[in-house]
Amino acid sequence: MSESEYISLVNGVRTVVVDVGNRGLHYGDGLFETIAVRHGLPRHWDLHLRRLQRGCERLGIPAPAADVLAGEARQVSAGHERAVVKLILTRGGIRRGYRAEDSVAADRLWRAYPWPDYPSHHGLDGVAVRICRTPLARQPRLAGLKHLNRLEQVLARAEWQQEYEEGLMLDTEGNVIEGVSSNLFAVKQGVLITPLLDQCGVEGITRDRVMEAAHRLGWSVRVQPLRVDELLASDEIFLTSALIGIWPVKRVDLETPDRSTRAFTVGACTRRLQEQVNRD
Repeated sequence: MSESEYISLVNGVRTVVVDVGNRGLHYGDGLFETIAVRHGLPRHWDLHLRRLQRGCERLGIPAPAADVLAGEARQVSAGHERAVVKLILTRGGIRRGYRAEDSVAADRLWRAYPWPDYPSHHGLDGVAVRICRTPLARQPRLAGLKHLNRLEQVLARAEWQQEYEEGLMLDTEGNVIEGVSSNLFAVKQGVLITPLLDQCGVEGITRDRVMEAAHRLGWSVRVQPLRVDELLASDEIFLTSALIGIWPVKRVDLETPDRSTRAFTVGACTRRLQEQVNRD
């Protein structure tokens, strides 16, 4: 399928033109969702929609009607066996300055992309990751949101080329928070652990699905602060996102003078959760 068949919509109109006064461009004033498409339909749409609506409420952005968003999601997804759809929702408006105009309708920007060419062995054998030097700033008012301010992730991703599949980001206090574009889980003595995201980080929909699957299995799940030494002492580590599903971590490299490395095996807990989550 050619690139031209991956359409873009701006407020329901098929175009790639965006007003230069848009607050998303000026201030990163908005939210986004990255959605996997299978058989022409957006996967887990209800979960994406609920997260977007929660984000709008917290940022004070008027949320577009659910049926409008659903219709546009189907439009950009149609005809694609596998694809990625990104929705950017901005506060819109053309007033200069940080103060937003009152009751301005949100702008809806959609774009479909080809499905990433992820090797199948990432999910089978695991991936190598590194601890990034770039920290995440702590800001509880934005914690958990998939907001448009992503310069920290841009800087972190620039720290490596192709030698790693992902990087792990710490906050300014040294707590492990997440991957550059994924959430993080550890397994220690049968307990599933994921970092607390009350100061920064993104609450991914696949993160929620993994925790729900673990609860169904009767496993103990902890959401708590996680230090690097605690992560490295885990029995298993894996990453999650709407696009990758679950990727086991086979190696973590640290930014230390001796280039310390910790190897991991793909464990039974990770495999069981892959079966549960991939089945949905």
